[in-house]
Amino acid sequence: MISVAKRNRIKDKMFEYWGVVSTLLGIVLLVFFMSDIFMLGITRIDEAFFSNAPSSLKPETSGIYPALMGTLYVLVLTAAISIPIGVGAGIYLEEYSNKNWLSSLLEINISNLAGVPSIIYGFLGLPIFVSVLGFGKSVLSGSLTLSLLVLPIVIVATREAIKAVPSSIKQAAFALGATKWQTVWTQVLPSSIGGVLTGVILALSRAIGETAPLIVVGAAAYIYDAPDSPLSEYTVIPMQIYTWMPDARESMKVNAAAGIIVLLAITLIMNGVAVYFRNKWQKKVKW
Repeated sequence: MISVAKRNRIKDKMFEYWGVVSTLLGIVLLVFFMSDIFMLGITRIDEAFFSNAPSSLKPETSGIYPALMGTLYVLVLTAAISIPIGVGAGIYLEEYSNKNWLSSLLEINISNLAGVPSIIYGFLGLPIFVSVLGFGKSVLSGSLTLSLLVLPIVIVATREAIKAVPSSIKQAAFALGATKWQTVWTQVLPSSIGGVLTGVILALSRAIGETAPLIVVGAAAYIYDAPDSPLSEYTVIPMQIYTWMPDARESMKVNAAAGIIVLLAITLIMNGVAVYFRNKWQKKVKW
């Protein structure tokens, strides 16, 4: 007769093995698919690929420069718009708003918006930013649309990070005579910055790979010059990859694979920077 304690230990061990196998399976599949893309596209990763404009007539010398600059431009503008608004909204909802039916309704809607398909935001941005506000098919329209897409994620991440701060930190600040804002600014935010930063980077990582909403608001398939202002026409790396992929020519598929490598590199760099700063802040802040 197996005792309850022994049976629980067996279950615990089985769950551990299942987790290890699942993780290894995911890693193996990822390495398999990525190695295929890497082997195909690495031959195109050179200075010319980063400095040339795309070309459908000469795919062998086609480059990603306008799409790369457009992606960086859109990413910076999206971050500049969404981070202050999203973090500010998260702080307000968690620390200042009254807990009533209106705030509950607002919280439910924000959580639901995080799961809305991205193309819906494109259909929202098209009449508002492109037509009514008159920004046209510009970097600014794309950035504002992506900001709407990532705002719910930033707000939810900020709130969850603030909730994780021990109440004793707030109580100690109030006991020393700090105001509500002083407590939030000097104690709550520094203590929650790791979680906030993680949420922001995850949100921007989602934005950098989106194509559907940008197609709707006017991202072009081929742009031969990098954007030089928020009102310039633009394209982005996912859009350029999407344009290259259907082409039957082998050289175009190589270009698409090279574009995927560049996009993954940017995402990995972003996440690496986020992990670095999160660990740095967590070492400074000890509960």
